[in-house]
Amino acid sequence: MGSNSQAHKDIIPFMMFQIGDQFDHFQIRSHLATGGMADIYRAYDIMNGKEVVLKIPNQQMIGDPAQYERFQRELEVTNTLKHPTLQRGLGSGQFNRTPYLVTEYVEGRSLRDIITQDAPLPPETVLPLIERIADGMAYCHENNVIHRDLKPENILVRTDGQPTIIDFGLALTKDRRRVTYANLSPTAGTPDYMSPEQIEGQRGDARTDVYALGTMMFEMLAGHLPFEGDSYQVVVAQHLQAPLPRLDRIKPGITPQIAAICAKAMQRDPDDRYPDMRAFLSDLQNPAAADVSILAKGTGKAVPFWKNSTLQAAAVGVLILILLIVFAVAAQGLRP
Repeated sequence: MGSNSQAHKDIIPFMMFQIGDQFDHFQIRSHLATGGMADIYRAYDIMNGKEVVLKIPNQQMIGDPAQYERFQRELEVTNTLKHPTLQRGLGSGQFNRTPYLVTEYVEGRSLRDIITQDAPLPPETVLPLIERIADGMAYCHENNVIHRDLKPENILVRTDGQPTIIDFGLALTKDRRRVTYANLSPTAGTPDYMSPEQIEGQRGDARTDVYALGTMMFEMLAGHLPFEGDSYQVVVAQHLQAPLPRLDRIKPGITPQIAAICAKAMQRDPDDRYPDMRAFLSDLQNPAAADVSILAKGTGKAVPFWKNSTLQAAAVGVLILILLIVFAVAAQGLRP
């Protein structure tokens, strides 16, 4: 890396820090990502000479009690759980009243980049990768941690092909209270990968992560998401109402058994899905034995629209508008 004066010319737009800046005992090397609540940097630990990842909250989030809870929750998970598919936590700290997390730096590509550049991917590539992710998530569930935000952006794939699951900020952990985060939608998660129960505002359980992983599997094999749209409302409405496309009918080379595994993972009713990640993993490891009868059932019964919190809010808004118009017309009629 060049001198600090040279590094400062390479400014990350709209970020807190420039390349070469020092934050506590870390020197910023590059900006990796911006989330809804934090900026993530690759950094050099001056004390031990190692490359690490720093997660630093956005300035507008500092002082928000929910932000502190999110950091504490992620710190608890990364420091407690140890598995080859989980990003290792290295500690935390506070500098100039700003809390931060430190995790291992993973050399590789995000699954999002892989999908964007290479999808659709063949089953012989997808199934082993999904298996490893499922194994890691099964370990999390067995230790009372539900991720709730599984998506390609939160999976890093190392140069040797090993996936690494990151970002447990929205995780549910045993005995932790529910937290409402400022600047987030009432439903926690990412619309493209959210289960129907998340869309309805429920906390979710292990089967919520099964649904998200099934969606990722579909996207990797098909080259596109099962449900797409121009807005949040359109996407969540499809998760609740639209039939799931059959993979074996839209992509040549996909067997009915593989299509059935995706369909089973993405059933609308959690009771119709795999009961846990181990059951999902079992079919992934032996796809020829998968029950294809699920394909005749589609995704199950559509969720009644009145259970959709987004549509409920829209309906309330329309009702209020109608009442305002009625009152306005009535007021006009009462004028002398």
